[in-house]
Formats: sequence, structure tokens, C-alpha cells
Amino acid sequence: MKTSIATVSLSGDLREKLSAIAKAGFDGVEIFENDFLVFDESPRQLGRMVRDFGLEITLFQPFRDFEGMPEPLRSRTFDRAERKFDLMQEMGTDLVLVCSNVSTAALGGLDRAAADFHELGERAAKRGLKVGYEALAWGRHINDHRDAWEIVRRADHPNIGLILDSFHTLARKIDVNSIRSIPKEKIFIIQLADAPKIDMDLLYWSRHFRNMPGEGELPVQDFMTAVAETGYDGYLSLEIFNDQFRGGSPGAIANDGHRSLLYLGDQIRRANAGIALDVPEMPPRSRVEGVAFVEFAVDETEAPALEAVISMLGFRRDARHKTKNVTVFRQGDIRLVVNAENRGFASSSYMVHGTSAYAMGLLVEDAWAARTRALALGAEAFEQPLDPGEIEMPAVRGVGGGVVYFLDRTTDLGRIWDTEFDPLDEASETRNAGLRTIDHVAQTMAYDELLTWLLFYTSIFEAEKTPMVDIVDPSGLVRSQVVENREGSLRITMNGAENRNTVAGRFIAETFGSGIQHLAFTTDDIFATADALAANGFVALEISQNYYDDLEARFGLDPALTERLQAHNILYDRDEHGEYFQLYSPTYQEGFFFEIVERRSYRGYGAANAIFRIAALRRHLRPTGMPRA
Repeated sequence: MKTSIATVSLSGDLREKLSAIAKAGFDGVEIFENDFLVFDESPRQLGRMVRDFGLEITLFQPFRDFEGMPEPLRSRTFDRAERKFDLMQEMGTDLVLVCSNVSTAALGGLDRAAADFHELGERAAKRGLKVGYEALAWGRHINDHRDAWEIVRRADHPNIGLILDSFHTLARKIDVNSIRSIPKEKIFIIQLADAPKIDMDLLYWSRHFRNMPGEGELPVQDFMTAVAETGYDGYLSLEIFNDQFRGGSPGAIANDGHRSLLYLGDQIRRANAGIALDVPEMPPRSRVEGVAFVEFAVDETEAPALEAVISMLGFRRDARHKTKNVTVFRQGDIRLVVNAENRGFASSSYMVHGTSAYAMGLLVEDAWAARTRALALGAEAFEQPLDPGEIEMPAVRGVGGGVVYFLDRTTDLGRIWDTEFDPLDEASETRNAGLRTIDHVAQTMAYDELLTWLLFYTSIFEAEKTPMVDIVDPSGLVRSQVVENREGSLRITMNGAENRNTVAGRFIAETFGSGIQHLAFTTDDIFATADALAANGFVALEISQNYYDDLEARFGLDPALTERLQAHNILYDRDEHGEYFQLYSPTYQEGFFFEIVERRSYRGYGAANAIFRIAALRRHLRPTGMPRA
């Protein structure tokens, strides 16, 4: 599978873009005309620079408002075309994109357009060049790839072909089955883009909201399956217009793009056994059985405070590492690891971020296969030296530079707790609170990282993303989206902060980066858990009286239930499937907190309660600029 991306998809100058594209692993690049026009060197020098990066120029684009023009405009379009051909030959590329005409001067008629393209094909052939015709979704006369194909067919010239763009087809909800009948040799290149489903003007939607395949909501896989069934084996190229991407890191966006194409190709190959798609071999997406552990980085002076909070939640000291200052706390199937080592990555993480949940371990069917797939999709491997007797745990770098470890039950990794740790028999001074599992891990990041990590998780694990939700913070909006699997054994909520004044934004600013901001634990009886926590000295996050007055009226709750909820500061929500109860801790350090939930067939995450939780959390935050306690 040959991969390409348009320079318009990335931020930076042309050299920065090409460097990022090459490092991400692409084979080719589309040169967007405006990127060339602001380039200070000649087209010949540009071509040399592209080749020096190990890339091929797959396409020069766009050539606008060509077909169906009246004289004298028609003659002028051919003069413009000859100049484009000059540039292409100097750059060293043989394909130009002509997008369907949007000019008010354009005349309709398939035969008229076909005649124009036949003549253009004759001119291109004299130079050894090719012309690809693309139907813009907002084209004046041609806005459907089926009509564009009819024009190409009638033009009947070997140097005239079709360019298919997933956005233009899918945005207009055109039946992708029509692609299957197009001869593969007449498809000159495939451009791919996804997008969230938004009801707005097609041109504005296209110019500002495209994203990588798998990051949006369009059926790009169906589109690409239809293309693959033609036998097409040329370049798959990304053309992404997105304001966020054009202001982001070119390296990160290029890596996302390359990952998206590999993941798309892998999906098509697995879903359609008859399609011979040349995609790198990789294991299938991993099924996650659960979160095996979450690990905190801390130093010796701050460890007692963190351990006291964990103990109040009903956790007991379960084990201690044989050679390291690492303690495991356990309750139900939950393991929290407190790493107070003064060496290694945990120590480095503490030096940068302070006390933080810097790593999590996911229990999968095959840990090494999960890592292999992650690396094949561009994840960064994580390794560090092992002490004698330690078992190598496969891992990759995750959100904020943290670590995602993989464990399984069938290899030595299944014995890691017995092999590396000595059990502790200490009598616990706190009551078990009935916490069973980790319900979800909540990660906070800058908003422009959100799509990156959604694609990271959904491409590696058997999990899907939920629709984006706006979380209202008194100081601004936070965009929230969830990756979850069908069984509910993997739930990762991701909150994208757009400014540092929100609780989420403050967390990023104060901890110098994205990371896990809170952990949610499950219980079967929220009220029994609340009683046990209170007996342990735990003080719940205090929720406003006004919340409960409204709650009772909104849901028609029994006043006795409302009174119990208020007595324990428990939040409540309900959906068409069931009920949800939430209990929060105040913030710890720079904004980290714990949550306890009881699900009664409820499928959401209490988004309606977020504003009340955020308002309560803000009362516990250390004033900006004040030293840590």
C-alpha cells in the first residue's frame, strides 16, 4: 500500500512539512499549489528537496475552473494548463488534479466538458503527463463522482482519468457501490478524508472540519472497500483541511495520518477476505479484559500523603517489590501501584509532573501481540533496564508521555505479581469499601491532542469511540469523548481542554502536560461504600444543596432517596437503560481526584452532572501561584 498526504494537511513551511511527512513513513506527497507559491526556491529545487526526503510527488493540485468555459475564457484555461504542465515537469511529477468548475461563467453539458478534457489529454500526452478529474461536492455543474466518471469516459483519452475523494462522495451521501464499476486504470489517485457529521454548508464543512480516516463519523471504510474491489493499487492520499491541524504539530499530524491509513487498510483486509490489499502484516486489535493496574509516580516525602488517601478509600497494602521502593495497594480486582523509586522512568516522570498517575497496565489476550500492533501503527516503544529477576513487560508511550503496559494471563506476565513482589500481611486499619473494578480511566489533554489519542486507542484495541460531548466548566468548555468496548472492560474518557482556566486546563498547566486526571471505581452499593468511606475518615466532595432540590423535581425522585443522596454528596443520573450514582473525592495535589460509581444498567458517564462536580472541585483547588502544601 502506497501512502501519500497533501501538504495542505499540515502546518509549517514546506521544508518542515516534508520532513514530518517523510519521518511519519509516507511514500509520497501532494504539493498544494499555495505551498509552492510561498516557497522561495524554484520548482526544480522543490522536486530535488522532495526526493532528498525519500518521497515522490504524487500530485500537483489544484487546477480550478477548467471545463465548460465560454470563449475567450476557454482559451485562457488552456494557457493556464500549459503553465501548470511546465511547473510539473520541472518539479518531476506527472499528475495534476483538475477539480470540477465552480465558476458562474461555466457552461453545463457532459459532452462539452468531455471535449475540453480530450483536448487537455492531448496536450498532456505530448509531455508525458496525466490529468485527474475530481467532482467537488459543491461544483457548479458536476458535484457527483458518477458524472465526473461519465465525462472521463466520454473524453476517452488514456491521459485523462478520475480522482476520487471520500469526502466529496460521502458528504453528499452518494452510493459508493457505483465506484465498483469504474476500471481501476482510470482511477488515477484516491484521496481520503473523514469528518464529524455536521449539518452545514458543504464548502465550509470541507474547508474546516475534515480529519483523518477513523477520527470522524463518515463511512470511509465502505468507500475504500468499494475502491479496493476495483483492483486499484495506486496511492492512497490524505487531503485534510482542518483549522486545528494547520495550527498543530506537523510531526504529530503526519503520524496520525500515516496511522489512519494503515489502520484503514488493515480493517478492509480483515473484513473482506477477497480483497488483495497490500497492507503491512500486524496482529488483530487486542481485546481488553480490564485495567490491570494504575501506577503513581511519587517521591518518598509525598508518598505517605498519597498512601493515606488510598487507604481511606479502603485499599490495603498487598505487596512490595523485591528490589524497588514500589508498593501495591489492592481492593477487589483493583491494583494501585505507588512507585517512590529515585531512579528510572517513574522518578523522571515525578521530577517533571509531580505526583501523578503516569502509567496504566491493560490486561489483554496476548501482551506482545498488542505491543507489536501498536508499534506497527506508529506507537513509540517504551523500555527501561530490568533488575535481576524482573519480567519484561511490553509497553508503549501513551498520553502525555506516560506509559501503557500490556499484561496477559498465558505468559510469564501472568505471574508478575507473585514473581516480582513479596506479599504483605499487614493488618489494615481501614474498612474495605466494596470497590470492585476500575470503571473508567479519565485522561485530560489539550484539545488538539484529542483526535490523536482517540485514533491511538481505537486502532490498537477492540473499542469504539462515542460522540463528542461538551462539558460546561464555569470558565469555558471542555470537549469530552470516550473510547469503550462492548463489554465495558475498557472505558477511557478523554477531556480536551481549550484554555487553562478550566479545571481540566489547569490540571495540564500545573502538571506540565496531559495525563490521567481521575480514576473511577465501581461498587455494587454506593450507599454502603459511602458509609465505609466515612468510617475510614474519607471526606466526600461537597455538592451544592441547590443541586438536590433540582434533582428531585427533574427526575421525580422519592424525597427519601434525595435525602440519602444529599447526606452522602452522591450525584445521580438516569438514561433509558438505567440509573447511575457518583461519589467524588476532593482534588489531590494539582487537580487529581477519585470517583466511585454504581451502574444500574446505565451506559453513560454522568455528563449532565459534570458542571456540578466541576464547580465543587474548584473550591478545593490551590490558588494559582500558591506553593504546594
